[in-house]
Amino acid sequence: MQTLLIVLLIIVCISLIAVVLLQSGKSAGLSGAISGGAEQLFGKQKARGMDLVLHRATVILSLLFFMIMLLLTYLG
Repeated sequence: MQTLLIVLLIIVCISLIAVVLLQSGKSAGLSGAISGGAEQLFGKQKARGMDLVLHRATVILSLLFFMIMLLLTYLG
């Protein structure tokens, strides 16, 4: 059981890294980080198309990562 969870964790980790690297950058430089954060916080920038799919995949994979890690910690 523990070996299966470890293999699943490795697959989720590699997938999470790939999905994060495929996402496009939201701002350009330090000035975009300051003003772009406020825009994203208040919902002016909506994810569309592939960005939306990648965002949802990131959320799902990160939740899977934490659940598997908690399960491995509990079993170990």
